[in-house]
Amino acid sequence: MNGRRFGRSLKPLRHPRAWCALWCLAIAVVVVASLMPPPPMPDFDHSDKWSHFLGYFVLAACAVQLFRNWTALLGAGLGLVLLGIGIEHAQGALSTGRMFDMRDALANTLGVIAGLGIRLTPLRDLLLRIDGRRERGD
Repeated sequence: MNGRRFGRSLKPLRHPRAWCALWCLAIAVVVVASLMPPPPMPDFDHSDKWSHFLGYFVLAACAVQLFRNWTALLGAGLGLVLLGIGIEHAQGALSTGRMFDMRDALANTLGVIAGLGIRLTPLRDLLLRIDGRRERGD
């Protein structure tokens, strides 16, 4: 695989490998935090669902910043949905302090859908502006 194939689905960022590495790091942080014992805190009316939603919203919104076309973006979104479901299963199977909760998986999925929705707004190119390059003719 040559170096030119790496960025084919990515927006023309100045530092695409660094941004992709940061996104992968954010995904790893979500995985580790999801499998660690939960911190002791009260859950008012299933407020933890908001943290699930927000975490996956941010991951999907970051994917919008990285990927140029819908095909790549939907692939990333599907991967995030499957990750959220897989983590829930792992919590039930591998963790003593956590358990599988379908409502958490649903909150994760809704967060991904909302995050992908950023693609339909002017915020979709925020990282291009931060990184100093603009995409032409999307």
